[in-house]
Amino acid sequence: MNAILRNLRAPAVLGMVLLLTACQNMGTSTMMPMQQKSLYDRLGGKDAIVAVVDDFVGNVAADNRINRYFAKTDIPRLKRNLVDQICAGTGGPCTYTGRDMKAAHAGMGISDADFDALVGDLVKTLDKFKVPDKEKGELLGILGPMRPSIVGQ
Repeated sequence: MNAILRNLRAPAVLGMVLLLTACQNMGTSTMMPMQQKSLYDRLGGKDAIVAVVDDFVGNVAADNRINRYFAKTDIPRLKRNLVDQICAGTGGPCTYTGRDMKAAHAGMGISDADFDALVGDLVKTLDKFKVPDKEKGELLGILGPMRPSIVGQ
């Protein structure tokens, strides 16, 4: 089991990225080098992503620095969109069908400090599930470029 699944206590199990397997060169006995699994797979797949999103949204709800932004949010819909967005972004089989980040955050006046607080809440969750630094960095690297579409809209 991967690091996330071993440490998961929630009924849902975390999940992320597509599986890349070693393949044999057809017609010869030469093995091609094993390719690294996708981030989705290394994170544990969709069930693992669901568990992370559940915990992360709980952290955000308890964070008085930013929870006001979510006061009127449809939380089940938010969780579904986050799961799909992370799943798709890490190479998983999901399709994100929510609004683009600029439209979703228009008029909210989110600051860099607010964005950093949200990232801190996510890191807290990733640390709780003992996500390895490499995978944590890759995930944050996927989410980080969204900052300009979220901050200051």
